[in-house]
Amino acid sequence: MAKDSVKLFGFWASPFPTRVHWTLKLKGVKYEYIEENLPAKSPLLLQYNHVLKRIPVLVHNGEPLLDSFVIMEYIDETWKQNPILPEDPYERALARFWAKFVDDKCVPAIISAYTKKGGSREPEDPGEWSWGKMLLWSWLDWIYWARITEEVASVNMIDADITPILSAWFERVLEFPVIKECLPPRDKLLEQSMNVYEALMAGST
Repeated sequence: MAKDSVKLFGFWASPFPTRVHWTLKLKGVKYEYIEENLPAKSPLLLQYNHVLKRIPVLVHNGEPLLDSFVIMEYIDETWKQNPILPEDPYERALARFWAKFVDDKCVPAIISAYTKKGGSREPEDPGEWSWGKMLLWSWLDWIYWARITEEVASVNMIDADITPILSAWFERVLEFPVIKECLPPRDKLLEQSMNVYEALMAGST
């Protein structure tokens, strides 16, 4: 097998493979991307990920790795150039904590926005959708999907009036070439998200 054979299994509309794309590109690692047709998962994906049976999966020299954050840490530790996580153990621990914190909060919030019956929804708690501070210390992928969710589900998740400087900073970062090239086309993602939302709303009536 060729040295450093790297394959990434993903799905274009998911933020989890996107963060792995970013990591590989920022580290300058050459890789083959394999698009999965979810929910019709390929036999090869199920072979490499028979435990979780989902994307993303990174296969390095024939050995599969699961879970986006585990994959990102593995990439950072395997290819030393352009380090992503801090070298200081305490700072690394903080980065891991905030990354997990954002995923634990963002995933349920977005799912909740898509599954609330009746379309538009105002937050019950003023801090419920205010992710500004925690996003500052974590990964950037959710900001893109959060903006799509705001439009689809008619919710206000990241308020530029409350955190104008942070919101502007996120928008600038998303224009960074390596970040921008890995993001799914906005119109395509919006259409796909709207279809999912309408299907969920129809099923809840």
